Amino acid sequence: MNDLTLNDWADLAEVVSALSIVGGLIYGYFQIRYFQKQQLDTVASNLTQTFYSKDLAQALALLQEVPDGIGATEMRLKGAQYPEAAVIVTTSFETMGLLVYKGIAPLDLVLDMAGGIITVMHRRLAQWQSDIRIEQDQPSWAEWFDWLGERAIREKNREPPAHVKHRNWQP
Repeated sequence: MNDLTLNDWADLAEVVSALSIVGGLIYGYFQIRYFQKQQLDTVASNLTQTFYSKDLAQALALLQEVPDGIGATEMRLKGAQYPEAAVIVTTSFETMGLLVYKGIAPLDLVLDMAGGIITVMHRRLAQWQSDIRIEQDQPSWAEWFDWLGERAIREKNREPPAHVKHRNWQP
């Protein structure tokens, strides 16, 4: 080792430096991937909490009774709890639609969790939403619920439902 010149030590330092940079980049890559997975898990957990809401569950149960395309007037005639249920459903899924659009929650995750419900509620509440937008002179009312509903309808028709598609799945 005594035969190494200053140039040899400089070359060795450059190699160590380059290896350190490459190692740091590799480590950083895996840290970013881990962070992204952790973020996705957090989003999934938070979205799941939405479905543990007693209010949302009651609203969905109540709206199962109304026909597709019910208007605002017909909805009000059924009782005050019906328009209230529609607001709970649209605002709950409005948030999910915006999270998907902003890239915070993946569309496939949201649709796996609630695509069928979103599809049915979008179809069921479409006229009601349109009427409310006109009445309130607010064309953007529940816009992200509408956006998410359109994607749910498109995507859910591409593949069979999970209970059919994964019928033979084993843990």
